[in-house]
Amino acid sequence: MAKIVVIGGGVVGAACAYYLQKEGHSLTILDRAGFGQACSRGNCGFVCPSHVLPLTTPGAIKTALGSMFKKSAPFYIKPRLDWKLWSWLLHFARRCNNRDMLQAGHEIQALLNSSRHLYDELLAQEPIDCEWEKKGLLFVFQTDKAFHHYEETDHLLKDTFAMPAKPFAGEELLKLEPALKPGLAGGWLYEGDAHLRPDKLMSAFRKILTERGATIVENCSVDGFVGNGSAIATSQGEMTADYFVVATGAMTPFLNRELGCKIPIQPGKGYSITMPRPIKCPSIPLIFEEHRVAVTPMHSGYRIGSTMEFAGYDTSINRTRLNYLQEAAKHYLDPANDPIEEEWYGWRPMTYDSKPIIDRSPKYSNVWIAAGHNMLGLSMAPVTGKLIAEALSNRKPHIDLKPFSVARF
Repeated sequence: MAKIVVIGGGVVGAACAYYLQKEGHSLTILDRAGFGQACSRGNCGFVCPSHVLPLTTPGAIKTALGSMFKKSAPFYIKPRLDWKLWSWLLHFARRCNNRDMLQAGHEIQALLNSSRHLYDELLAQEPIDCEWEKKGLLFVFQTDKAFHHYEETDHLLKDTFAMPAKPFAGEELLKLEPALKPGLAGGWLYEGDAHLRPDKLMSAFRKILTERGATIVENCSVDGFVGNGSAIATSQGEMTADYFVVATGAMTPFLNRELGCKIPIQPGKGYSITMPRPIKCPSIPLIFEEHRVAVTPMHSGYRIGSTMEFAGYDTSINRTRLNYLQEAAKHYLDPANDPIEEEWYGWRPMTYDSKPIIDRSPKYSNVWIAAGHNMLGLSMAPVTGKLIAEALSNRKPHIDLKPFSVARF
């Protein structure tokens, strides 16, 4: 039995701790704030194997740069002199081509498909009440032009990734989801997707881990590694372990020097609004594709979220972004006038190739990195935890880790 410290108490760190604990190891989980907070709490809760395509699609860089002066744009880059951001965008632009998109898509799909299966296994084996539902994910379109244009994406996903969607046009769309407004052009349903309430998942992980002997240390920041990597210096003193797993999400670049690498993560700020379920509530999770806004109906609430804001490590709430979410949703649904329970933001850990890092630190052989999951941390958490547990237990990982190597940067 090894003594292992997981740095980062988000969903990826929690999943790593869970699978390592199943292998019989002794676990401590550290978080600079609180376990299950930050990006793992207020996201839209999608577990979406349909999201195989990376952000680096042909033409994506043109869209990104065109949004620099549009504060309400779904994809917004705050104009500023930041050489790390501009370097990231340059590398991103180089990958906005068909070849790189397809290669990354297949590598992402391997993680998503495995993780979707692991969710079914996890929820069948463990006492986890996270409002899990397998109702699919419905992409909704206002205009006929946009609805039919999506046929190209559907053909790509069907022919290249075996990920077909079911089309619903006009009245058929309203029969499928009566909460939608009349007059919408149509939608495409991915039946294999699922959703859950993220904060409830994290509460369940906390209970399982601690009841089985794990220690959770909150408000504990990590300054670096000590000596040959046998210990870490933290705000609560030095901690020793046989292995360390760095699952620090968007904060990972602050440990780059300590890890002996240059992980190019930019924080992509996403927003959400949570409120009680409206009287006319959708039954299926929705993405309003023309506005890039998502809606998640949960047993205990209703969440509108999404958008992508590259504004650095800015801790303020951009009121324009929150207003955009509600205004965009009004095109598709009757306005939800219930009182808002929470306005939230989180930093997604965005890599310029849309793939995570699941690899050993180049500097310390006993330190592993599990970070950079972009917008898919919740979807990829179980498979990441499983892969880390396999690697630290000296077993061959069930997915090739080479595409997720830190050496690619």
